[in-house]
Amino acid sequence: MAMMVQTGAGGRGRGRRRAMAEINVTPFVDVMLVLLIVFMVTAPLLTVGVPVDLPKTRAPALGQDKEPLQVTIAKDGKIFLQKQVVAEDALVAKLQAISQNGYDQRIFVRGDKSVDYGRVMVVMGMLSQAGFTHIGLITEPIADVAKPKPDTQ
Repeated sequence: MAMMVQTGAGGRGRGRRRAMAEINVTPFVDVMLVLLIVFMVTAPLLTVGVPVDLPKTRAPALGQDKEPLQVTIAKDGKIFLQKQVVAEDALVAKLQAISQNGYDQRIFVRGDKSVDYGRVMVVMGMLSQAGFTHIGLITEPIADVAKPKPDTQ
């Protein structure tokens, strides 16, 4: 009696393919590029505040986790808390009410570049006197960020 033994794939496994071990990342990259474009278009629209002409500076932007409180001093000298007009004597009371609700972030002061420097300092002095220690000034970055040239004489 002779017996025949088949080795290898034989007749039953000829039509089968092996599983592909590579991941196709093209759809993932396409989705990420679309999201990038969407965020690039919408990010400038999300800025909050009263339109003012900010002074320019070479200082880098600060990172922030929460939405910052902004005190804005417009061209005409009006004071805004976020987008609402606030009387000068009511500003500190409103900020203290906000701080009692757990707000512990920096307060940003935005002043139009045509506003008197003394007016900006009066507002900052009021904030400092009320106990707010994390006060920052907002400026716009200068378009050319070239390093300043050394003085040559």
